[in-house]
Amino acid sequence: MPAYWIAHVTVTDPARYAGYMALAPAAFAAHGAKFLARGGESETFEGQAFDRQVVIEFPDLAAARACYASDAYRAARDARDGACIAHVAIVAGV
Repeated sequence: MPAYWIAHVTVTDPARYAGYMALAPAAFAAHGAKFLARGGESETFEGQAFDRQVVIEFPDLAAARACYASDAYRAARDARDGACIAHVAIVAGV
């Protein structure tokens, strides 16, 4: 059953965030990720508004969790430290 990362992000330092954007795609690709939504037009109806909404599909929960815990994604997270406000959740598909 697929699983999804749902991320809400507001970039506060675009130059530093570019480091994350350079590293993260390899981590996602290594775990079979497919982007379903990635920073396109969005509208917030309830709760805190963020600039970017991202939905990433993984083959299953194990792959999504393994990606988040991987050394490659850890390096990407380290690169974006202080460059954004991010909320990330992993959700099982139905």
